[in-house]
Amino acid sequence: MNKKHIAVVMGGYSSEFEISLGSGGVVCEFLDTNKYFIYPIHILKEGWNYISPEGEKYTINKGDFSFSNGNETIIPDAVFNTIHGTPGEDGYLQAYLSLIGIPQTSSEFYQAALSFNKRDCLSVLKGFGVICASSFYINQDESYSKSEILKTVGLPCFVKPNRAGSSFGISKVYEKGELDLAIKKAFKEDSEIIIEKAIEGVEVSVGVFNNQEEIIVLPLTEIVSETDFFDYEAKYLGKSDEITPARISETEAEIIRTETKRIYKLLNMKGVTRSEFIIQDGVPYFLEINTNPGISKESIIPKQVKEFGLTLTAFFDILIQNVLK
Repeated sequence: MNKKHIAVVMGGYSSEFEISLGSGGVVCEFLDTNKYFIYPIHILKEGWNYISPEGEKYTINKGDFSFSNGNETIIPDAVFNTIHGTPGEDGYLQAYLSLIGIPQTSSEFYQAALSFNKRDCLSVLKGFGVICASSFYINQDESYSKSEILKTVGLPCFVKPNRAGSSFGISKVYEKGELDLAIKKAFKEDSEIIIEKAIEGVEVSVGVFNNQEEIIVLPLTEIVSETDFFDYEAKYLGKSDEITPARISETEAEIIRTETKRIYKLLNMKGVTRSEFIIQDGVPYFLEINTNPGISKESIIPKQVKEFGLTLTAFFDILIQNVLK
């Protein structure tokens, strides 16, 4: 059998780079070594490098994404993209790889850029009747009126960076006096912020992936956070219970499955995505979609894959076979 060369890219330029290194490590660990030669690639601000099993660094040639493995020059047959945040989840890496003709496992550059921008993604989906929380947007250096914001979103509300993940820079605001500080915090992560009405209810996270033409919705996960909301501590430091399958009625589960699949198709996604909803009074409100969800040991997607009855090796194999020429 002709083994394929797979570059597993991880890291990135955002606050999420360490989480991404964890995701990339899991992919390298579980990919089928009988079918693939596996190359961990660190894409960091300091440089792009292949890290050999001995810990040697080999620089990536950005002209064609080639690198030495110590003996010969490798051009990968495909890239397994595990970067959260920029440049792997916002479309930059996808556009570059598309230009040089190397397939990658995540959504294409436009879909990635659109979904990474919460404001633009919600605007598009609202046009198709997807139910979302009311929201308000501010760009950096733009003056804003707190009364105007609260007239739109009310209290409590969430202040979030518009283009960031892993809950960096997010605050839940209960009083008008807390707004300025929360806005300042969000602007440390991004030059655009989104302020949303806080929807109170059951939070549900749902993974979807394609197996060639078939779109598969994974079992739903209910998120019960010990912290005030599903923040960084809850996600990565064990301060939450993630219950799969979610303890919701089959009617609610079916509504969410149908809506998640519809959103995946509407946005023309590929690979694995994870969508977040909060169910308030039986109505699921869509929060966001991640096109490169975490797949580290603590992450939700591996738990859903297991519940679905797939091994990570089989799951990662499907994602690579989807894109190999």
